[in-house]
Amino acid sequence: MRRSSFFLPTLKETPSEAQIASHRLMLRAGMIRQSAAGIYSWLPLGLKVLRRIEQIVREEQDAAGAQELLMPTIQSADIWRESGRYDAYGKEMLRIRDRHDREMLFGPTNEELITQLFRDNVKSYRDLPKILYHIQWKFRDEVRPRFGVMRGREFLMKDSYSFDLDFEGAKKSYETMFTAYLKTFKRMGLTAIPMRADSGAIGGNLTHEFHILAETGESGVFYDVAYDELAAKGEIDLEALDRLYAATDEKHVPGGPGVPPAEQLREARGIEVGHIFYFGTKYSKAMNAVVQGPNGDPVAVEMGSYGIGVSRLVGAIIEAHHDERGIIWPASVAPFQVGLINLKSGDTACDAVCEDLYTKLTAAGIETLYDDRDDRAGVKFADMDLIGLPWQVVIGPKGVAAGIVELKNRATGERVELSAEAALARLAG
Repeated sequence: MRRSSFFLPTLKETPSEAQIASHRLMLRAGMIRQSAAGIYSWLPLGLKVLRRIEQIVREEQDAAGAQELLMPTIQSADIWRESGRYDAYGKEMLRIRDRHDREMLFGPTNEELITQLFRDNVKSYRDLPKILYHIQWKFRDEVRPRFGVMRGREFLMKDSYSFDLDFEGAKKSYETMFTAYLKTFKRMGLTAIPMRADSGAIGGNLTHEFHILAETGESGVFYDVAYDELAAKGEIDLEALDRLYAATDEKHVPGGPGVPPAEQLREARGIEVGHIFYFGTKYSKAMNAVVQGPNGDPVAVEMGSYGIGVSRLVGAIIEAHHDERGIIWPASVAPFQVGLINLKSGDTACDAVCEDLYTKLTAAGIETLYDDRDDRAGVKFADMDLIGLPWQVVIGPKGVAAGIVELKNRATGERVELSAEAALARLAG
């Protein structure tokens, strides 16, 4: 993509409403623009990152055996009355009426709708287990939306739902999703700490939150040092992980029951990006989601739900990966892998080398943002650091004359001079 034609409205100054790093940088890097309180338009750069994250989430859900579908954003109030949650949910639910005066709502979550789908279409234990998921926009009317996409009113979420015949099957589905979550966050360059949590409005008695570590995180996180050792092995031992102590500052009581000694604890900052629940027959009994069991008797299915804040993850990754100059994207979620900077657009020799390398990078399948603008070098450098692509290739008249380009690693700051062919080989390797 050529920078001269790319819709990327970067900002030099930080907007006054931005209070945290991710909000500041997403606005300055031209990723989002606010359209109403807590509601954002995703511009091309931001959308590319959002889609990268969404795809990683999708791939790990598919690998875990979950099946993707797509449920609507607008739901009938009737099914929420069946579950008993319509009046209980609170003002966060946006309630509306259609032209026929039917009560509807903009879905804040999908337990009712997925239970209705299952109830109407699955009749036998032979069709179990099932894990179904979708990635869909949700709306919750937060009383004080803030921090950009970290606490907005409209957000993109992956929510999956498991259906099993008995508790043992439900526990296995829960463990499958637990493992899938740890793999998902690891692929994004994040360290995720799972901790037992409150069920809130969803319900249930087995539930974990996943907090990713970031210096600017919203919550204090305390966890057993053995977690780092276990995670470093590269294999996920679910039972061992769940035995380790982890808590947020709201629940951590120094010296309390079950709390390891101070020398065995790590203290960090965390951001919640995922929440999983087992809630048994809470919804299946209320909504008559039953199957014929092995002995012919009706059985209310055991259920669980599993959420990941996909749009929230964009902000969370920035909180975990940035410096004073801008964003530092992990390669797995970066909008482009390479930023190609032409230091003297209009110079015949510079243009020729840049065009040749841009063509070859593109042909090699390496997504590249080519800054071909007729602008000052300082502006181009600042913009590239701000948007945080993993690699920068800098081409100027002196380098062209010497037959070299400069390759910069955004994360480490390391710079090397090498031929354009060697730079291409390194980036493609």
